[in-house]
Amino acid sequence: MNKKLYVGNFSYNTTEDQLQELFAQAGQVVAVTLISDRETGRSKGFGFVEMSSEAEATAAIEKFNGKQVDGRALTVAEARPPQKRESRGGYGSRY
Repeated sequence: MNKKLYVGNFSYNTTEDQLQELFAQAGQVVAVTLISDRETGRSKGFGFVEMSSEAEATAAIEKFNGKQVDGRALTVAEARPPQKRESRGGYGSRY
């Protein structure tokens, strides 16, 4: 079963191909997704890497969490499921 990892604090110039190549050192990479700003299209410096197994994901965390890449220490951890947003009500609603 695939395991998704959060990868943060990488350079804004980092590409999906670069992350794919880096994480392939720990095992088979299924997918790479960089998060970018909607308005500018510029990377926000974090994204997700999906590894093909739990063992490979664990190896990637151990190998790359804190590793210096382009002068920045990567943050690599198991991705958490997205949280549900609560309804805030409509404009002017107080109740």
